[in-house]
Amino acid sequence: MTRILYAHPIKESLHLSLKDTVQKLKSRGVTPWLRVVLVGKDPASQIYTKNKKKFIEGLGGKCDIIHIKEDVTEQSFKSEVKSLSSEKGVHGFLIQLPLPKQLSHIDAGNLIPPLLDVDGLNSLNMGELLKEDIHKSSFCACTPKGIVTLLDYYDIPIEGKEICVIGRSLIVGKPLSVLLTNRNGTVTLCHSKTENLERHTSNADIIIVAVGSPKFLKAHHLNPNKQQAIIDVGINKSQQGKLLGDVDFENVKESVAAITPVPGGVGPLTILSLAQNLLQAAEKTL
Repeated sequence: MTRILYAHPIKESLHLSLKDTVQKLKSRGVTPWLRVVLVGKDPASQIYTKNKKKFIEGLGGKCDIIHIKEDVTEQSFKSEVKSLSSEKGVHGFLIQLPLPKQLSHIDAGNLIPPLLDVDGLNSLNMGELLKEDIHKSSFCACTPKGIVTLLDYYDIPIEGKEICVIGRSLIVGKPLSVLLTNRNGTVTLCHSKTENLERHTSNADIIIVAVGSPKFLKAHHLNPNKQQAIIDVGINKSQQGKLLGDVDFENVKESVAAITPVPGGVGPLTILSLAQNLLQAAEKTL
């Protein structure tokens, strides 16, 4: 029988320990503080930032969302980010992506000081991932970190396993491939130019899909042994407004050993990882 890998029990199991960490920090005069910059009024971005704020404040931390007008110039934007991220007491800082067209060429992660980069997108923090003994002063990208948390919680082994990661973005695919390699997985990183994708997916013990294309992974990509675990990172909207993953869930779920749903799978663990990174940043100030 296929296991559905829900995020909820993971959040429940870690929520109390995170709240306890916040209380210990506050008892020593430190309230974890996340600052989020939101440019414009993109509906999805507004939802994501509100969810982050709700979760952080639910732990007892502080989170403020700084709204910047969509038509802001590049110079003004960079100046404002520098000022906002230098305020005393801020432990974590992130810029909600995507940015509007006139700012889309900016490497947002490198505008953030590495010690505040709780999204793990600064080049220094990304580089630290290549070290197997990643420093506690560095931060791992949130979605890859959440995926590894999920695999560990459900006792899905990484070491020695064939893992196929589809998608090579800087926020998921590339850092995830490094994380899994550091855990002794044998990783194949596939992308839009990969030839014969099925050859790679059918040989994998774990398939992780992060391409931003609804129902991309089909049953014909799978091994008929029904022993594979599928991790769906995608969040797409159908024309009817329904949330869809990058995996054709209904047609795939009976052909695998385990699979994450969308929604309710990887997404909530990204925010959980963000909270973990924020508390780590706050602890470094003691």
